[in-house]
Amino acid sequence: MWLLRRFAALLLCLATPAQALEQIAFASRDGTMLSGWLARPEGRGPFPAVVVLHGCAGLWSASGKLASRDADWTARLTAAGYAVLLPDSFGARGLTSLCNDRDRNLTPAGRAQDALGARDWLEQQGLAAAGRVALMGWSNGGSTALEVAGQPAAAGPGGFRAVIAFYPGCRVLLKRGWVARAPTTILHGLADDWTPAEPCEKLAAQGGARFVGYADAYHDFDHPSLPLRNRKAAYSERADGMVTIGTNAEARALAIAATMAILKGL
Repeated sequence: MWLLRRFAALLLCLATPAQALEQIAFASRDGTMLSGWLARPEGRGPFPAVVVLHGCAGLWSASGKLASRDADWTARLTAAGYAVLLPDSFGARGLTSLCNDRDRNLTPAGRAQDALGARDWLEQQGLAAAGRVALMGWSNGGSTALEVAGQPAAAGPGGFRAVIAFYPGCRVLLKRGWVARAPTTILHGLADDWTPAEPCEKLAAQGGARFVGYADAYHDFDHPSLPLRNRKAAYSERADGMVTIGTNAEARALAIAATMAILKGL
């Protein structure tokens, strides 16, 4: 699988030089050595940078390619002049997916150390412009982004200028009395039956974050091309244990515009 991933990255490099992915190694703040994938924009650094956190399905598709949503966002961000670092929280820990697991050895609180370690690496390499690093995450990665945003480490020169969480799970943080320590935005589909929007709206109001909800949008609404469908998941709001996922073109366009507006302030 490692060779497949390296080969997929090489193909991407050959096909789109400006968005070439470079494998790097860095230490999570919990001490675990992880792989990360770096995409540099054209020009000379340092650059404004974004740490991108994958969801519960991991960073890679079954065919060994970078997952479509992560690839889509990486291409968009690098084209706009941002360096992008995608930590792989699963590979080094022998995981491929957590979507169907109710008992998880790796939680968003644990993955928060990966995000901070990625931030450390960018600073050590001199790739990130001082104080101009953002954090983005989707689903489980969005929950992780919120975990980071609530920690003292998220603030200040070594933290994140902005945190953006797409359709995270918010119930655990809501019970903890979470408060954002860095500017935080939650982008959520109001029809989401996997990670419901209502707890996130309450969390934002309670914790000083911004909440943006999109009508008739489900989980994965910003995916570039995912037909609406049902799938199994460990957690669901539905009695049958299924969840709805799929692209909502209108919500996707609005969320892209909102995200790029936030990052423009880096």
